[in-house]
Amino acid sequence: MHDIADLERRGVVGAFIASTEFVEAAQAQSRSLGFAPAAIFVQHPIQDRTDDEMRSLADHAIEEIVRAVTSGQA
Repeated sequence: MHDIADLERRGVVGAFIASTEFVEAAQAQSRSLGFAPAAIFVQHPIQDRTDDEMRSLADHAIEEIVRAVTSGQA
């Protein structure tokens, strides 16, 4: 979250991508920083997934990611 905030301050568009396990933590961090980046959450867990499973998660999220970095909204 700090990295995205720093990049945004520098004029670089970004998005926060994490698994659904971290929704509440991301919301709390966003409130404490006073910064609400575009956020995309993928199915949890990430660890122990095969390469094919990771590609599938990415395939399902790619449109939302592209929309977030091109329009500024997730």
